[in-house]
Amino acid sequence: MEKNKPISKYLIDFLDHCEIEKGLSTKTQENYTRFLRKFFTWLKETKRENLKPSDLSPEHIWQYKVYLSRHSAPKTNKTLKKTTQNYYLIALRSLLEFFAEKDITSLPSSKIKLAKDKADKEIKFLRLEQLARLLTSPDSGTIIGLRDRALLETLFSTGLRVAELAALNIDQLRIKDDTRDLEIAVVGKGSKIRTVYFSERAVKTLRAYLKERKDLDDALFINYKRGGAKTNKSRRLTVKSIEDIVKKYVKITGLPVMATPHTLRHSFATDLLNQGVDLRTVQEFLGHSNIATTQIYTHVTNKQLRDIHRRVHDSRQF
Repeated sequence: MEKNKPISKYLIDFLDHCEIEKGLSTKTQENYTRFLRKFFTWLKETKRENLKPSDLSPEHIWQYKVYLSRHSAPKTNKTLKKTTQNYYLIALRSLLEFFAEKDITSLPSSKIKLAKDKADKEIKFLRLEQLARLLTSPDSGTIIGLRDRALLETLFSTGLRVAELAALNIDQLRIKDDTRDLEIAVVGKGSKIRTVYFSERAVKTLRAYLKERKDLDDALFINYKRGGAKTNKSRRLTVKSIEDIVKKYVKITGLPVMATPHTLRHSFATDLLNQGVDLRTVQEFLGHSNIATTQIYTHVTNKQLRDIHRRVHDSRQF
């Protein structure tokens, strides 16, 4: 590999590294490509398209961060959120880590600091009484209601990502009349396999739903508004459809939190930590590669502990 070419010319080498040595998925590689092209565009616009890794300086990084903070998203014409800016910076940081691994002289990746925004760190989750209202809101007297109850229970019981839930097939579940709980393997981000666990309550709702299924579709959760059982095309629920289902029951129950499928994942993790489960175990449940990702939930539980301390300790009279 040539080690003295412009930064933008390393994209293919970097993507090969991501695929072969890091085992990253095609989707992740596509995201890296999109985010890095923003940096390459900035280099071109500032007449630095021939900038080599060894010439990259902290001042360049600062100017690029200013560019991102003032750049408007094409669809909304609004400035990029801090979290979106960080996606671009993380991709660039990964490129610098690649340079380091290949002994290509460049700026250390540690020189790229992510944008901070307190609002972006806020974790939305549901309290137990809110969860109870949400999970029991579907009408179990209809097949759609049975599906939706099973879907909501599965999200909270397993902590699955919405895409992982959408990909589930019936044959992954071997639910019999005497099955109480269940564990299955799922393929998550980066094609990593992990075990997820279904509670007895989730299994019960899934059993009731599957007993009413009269179709031959492989998908666990299907759409009942797409041609009925006569079509040969899979009616698997899309990620967007699942998001709409959750939103529907949030409105029905009148919850103050605008919950999404990811809110149920947050609620799953928060509940585990509140029950005393250690952070490493929660990391395994969620399928996080880096425990730093799981640590965002400690902000929630630490705040709850602080509130309890204030309520109990400050009430003492001496």
